Amino acid sequence: MMEPESKHKHVHAVFESIASDYDKMNDMISFRRHRAWRRFTMRKMDVKPGQTSLDLCCGTCDWTLSLAKASDKGKTIGLDFSRNMLDIGQAKIDKLGMGNQITLVQGDAMDLPFEDNTFDFVTIGFGLRNIPDIVKTLKEMKRVVKPGGKIVCLELSKPTWQPFKALYYFYFNRVLPLMGKWFVKRYEQYRWLPESLVPFPDLQALAELFRSIGMRNVKAYPLTGGVAALHIGTKGNEGV
Repeated sequence: MMEPESKHKHVHAVFESIASDYDKMNDMISFRRHRAWRRFTMRKMDVKPGQTSLDLCCGTCDWTLSLAKASDKGKTIGLDFSRNMLDIGQAKIDKLGMGNQITLVQGDAMDLPFEDNTFDFVTIGFGLRNIPDIVKTLKEMKRVVKPGGKIVCLELSKPTWQPFKALYYFYFNRVLPLMGKWFVKRYEQYRWLPESLVPFPDLQALAELFRSIGMRNVKAYPLTGGVAALHIGTKGNEGV
């Protein structure tokens, strides 16, 4: 297993290098299912006008924009450690004229620069498995969300039923890195994707981590046969 500091540097280098192709490859390797997963997530979140959100590992800001649109005029912040990803996200925000509602911050999801009890929602999409300390990140998400607010994780997961499981892992481990090589000349970077999932908790284990930090009413939803999962937990009124 990669040491935390080495993992941090490696992941940062990966995302800096693939930023320009990130959206195109996401559509390609997920067969556009990531868009359906995010729509499902937004329905489950049921964001109300005026509610505030923090989107961690926001990347090129597709989910950040969805959160901002759902909240109408509610303040939305996107945070990522990759400047190249943020620059692409900022271009999308500027094109839509949403710069007054959305603020992007370059920062570390394990050490959030925000006060306790600040946001109605704190989200992380396809980023938690890339962070060296998952529990520390979840605790930070809980810290900055308001009592009664929700922390939300949309992430790749691990299918369990055969024969789909075998077919999926063949695609994920063998074909997907080759697609990165063929289409964007990024074999090593896309080999990281299956590698990053190996030590990551499965559906039930991640739900237990949510509960272990004190989140309530934890819900876990397998998506597309379990290749992805949505986890939602609510912060109690006792505070952090």
